[in-house]
Amino acid sequence: MKPTAVSADALFEEFRAYLHWEWIAGLGASERRFDEVAISAARSGADLVGHLNYIHPYRVQILGAREISYISNATPEDCARRISRIVTLEPPVLVLADGQAAPEALLSMCERAQIPMFATQESSGFVIDVLRAYLSKHFAERMSMHGVFMDILGLGVLITGESGLGKSELGLELISRGNGLVADDAVDLFRINQTTIEGRCPELLQNLLEVRGIGLLDIRGIFGETAVRRKMRLKLIVHLVRRETLEREYERIPYEPLTQDVLGIPVRKVVIQVVAGRNIAVLVEAAVRNTILQLRGIDTYQEFVERHRKAMLQG
Repeated sequence: MKPTAVSADALFEEFRAYLHWEWIAGLGASERRFDEVAISAARSGADLVGHLNYIHPYRVQILGAREISYISNATPEDCARRISRIVTLEPPVLVLADGQAAPEALLSMCERAQIPMFATQESSGFVIDVLRAYLSKHFAERMSMHGVFMDILGLGVLITGESGLGKSELGLELISRGNGLVADDAVDLFRINQTTIEGRCPELLQNLLEVRGIGLLDIRGIFGETAVRRKMRLKLIVHLVRRETLEREYERIPYEPLTQDVLGIPVRKVVIQVVAGRNIAVLVEAAVRNTILQLRGIDTYQEFVERHRKAMLQG
């Protein structure tokens, strides 16, 4: 059954006490409804520049300290252009986080376009987590995620990670190695049964991959029909991180396989550290091959643990 839409006033009331937010613009659009929505938050000024990485149309947009700085620290003409672009893409709600003050031009534009704007002292990361969880639960059968979704060695793999780590460039290298692109930047995910997630590309982005410094690439036109896929079943998430994140948040060899909940289904996950000189494409393909072995019932880590146990007993 298709879930009901969310209205701006319902969203505001749902988290009024929890997020302590105020409604500062666009009060006349309280009944505006949006469905099949996800949270999109730009992470830096560089991310805001790209055509695909700027802001996704029709989705709740979180504006934190870096986003407001990017909007404000420019010539008046550039500020107006950046604000106008946000409004043109019709986000159903803007949320001003990190205790930021709304630029007057943004407030005025939201009033004219009747786009609701909420303001909170909470951090942008916290607001994103809260709203993503709420909206993912509300639209339980469908959601969108940021990343590059690919067919790698016959397995549906979603490449996610911190901003600026070269996810699209990695996707391009994997395509050049014979793998296939499903979607770049935004992936529509559907729960098609109790155990299966299917990923598809939004129609707007089909066959396209954006690489910084080059721009939009038509993968089908460049590499041919075999380089693109219409859809794939999601079997693995490859998450790219910087060294400090890996050391702070993850074990070197986790005792239990990592998973990530997607639409209520646990999806296998591996974490790869990105540093200069590492061939990330080879590492991703190795992770995929290892996952294929695991899906066939072969667990290298558990075999090592058993081998170690026997060695200890014999010793």
